[in-house]
Amino acid sequence: MHHPARKPATYADLEAVPSHLVAEILDGELVTHPRPAPRHGAVQFALSGRLDMPFRRGESGPGGWIFITEPELHLGPHVMVPDIAGWRVERLPKLPETAWIETVPDWVCEILSPLTARDDRGRKRRIYAIYDLAYLWLLDPIGREMEAFELHAAKWTLIETYSGDLAVDAPPFAAVPFPLASLWPYGPDAADDLPK
Repeated sequence: MHHPARKPATYADLEAVPSHLVAEILDGELVTHPRPAPRHGAVQFALSGRLDMPFRRGESGPGGWIFITEPELHLGPHVMVPDIAGWRVERLPKLPETAWIETVPDWVCEILSPLTARDDRGRKRRIYAIYDLAYLWLLDPIGREMEAFELHAAKWTLIETYSGDLAVDAPPFAAVPFPLASLWPYGPDAADDLPK
């Protein structure tokens, strides 16, 4: 049986998605999912805070970075919305006036959820490699671990998997390590934070 080829999703398709959903275009497919759960948002905020002072402001750290939560990235035909993205200031010396950014970040963190983990680990990671993203962190707030990757010769290399109370000292932010457990909303041992 012959199936007609599916027409690639357009930006107009993305704009038509209701605002309570996150929408991306990956490999020509419109992909949507609900806004992140509270645990996800709390971890996103905690990690942003850990990076802001030393790496954006240069307080007790090297500075030189700009961070944006949930930016709309236009990478060729793909429209992607990572949880947090970072650029070295020399690569993004000013923010664009558009609602999206076409400059590939130097670093991205995807916070995994049951609805997004497959794409975050699969095609989004593949697309980031195609566009030469240097560093990718995958942070799992339910499993309470983080994987740090670096791109070498168009392939992802696992730098380290962090869990428990390990200090995160992964590039490109190794200059100011922080305890992984500090990212969890109610601390490393609180039962209230764990899924029921």
